[in-house]
Amino acid sequence: MGDPVAKVVVGMTVSLDGFVNDRNGSVERLYPDLDALRKTKMLQDAIANTGAVVMGRRAYEMANGDFTGYEFQVPIFVVTHQPPRAAARGENAKLSFEFVGALESAVQKAKKAAGTKDVTVVGGASTLQQCLRSGLADELHIGIVPVLFGDGLRLFENLGGTRLETIEVLDSPDRTDIRFRVLK
Repeated sequence: MGDPVAKVVVGMTVSLDGFVNDRNGSVERLYPDLDALRKTKMLQDAIANTGAVVMGRRAYEMANGDFTGYEFQVPIFVVTHQPPRAAARGENAKLSFEFVGALESAVQKAKKAAGTKDVTVVGGASTLQQCLRSGLADELHIGIVPVLFGDGLRLFENLGGTRLETIEVLDSPDRTDIRFRVLK
C-alpha cells in the first residue's frame, strides 16, 4: 500500500434553513461567539489535522490582509486571478501564501504541501460548490446554527446528485457539526 494521500475537506457554517449569510450578506448571526467556536471539537480537529489550506479570494479579503494569529498556521493557496499588491501580515515560517489562478491547481499544490495531512478548503458557497461538483472534495463538514434566515445565499444550490455518508455528528450548545464522506 502506498503513502496516505491528503484528503480535501470542504465545509461551512449555515443557518438551519441552509444559508451561509442573510439577505444583507451578514454572517454575524452564524458566528455569535468566535471564542466558543474556536473551542469546538470540529475546529480543534481541523486545526490539528490540516497541512495546507485552499482559500477563496473573498475569504482572503475578509481578513483585510491581516492573518496574525490565524487558526491555520500552514501554507495557504488563494484562488484568484488578481493577487493583492501588498503582502499579508502574519506570514511566518509555517504560514505562507501563494496565489493560484484555478481551483484545481490550488488543490493540487495544497495536497503536495500537506503531505499526509488534510487540505482544508476555506471559502464561500461558490468555492465549496465547485469542489463538490468537480469531485475534488473527499469530506464535507457542515456546522448548523439554530437560526432561520429565510433568505440569503444558499449553500447547496445546483448540487443535485452529490451523495454523502455521515461520518460523525458533534453537538455543541450553539451548533451541531456534521462530518460527511463524499461518495464518488
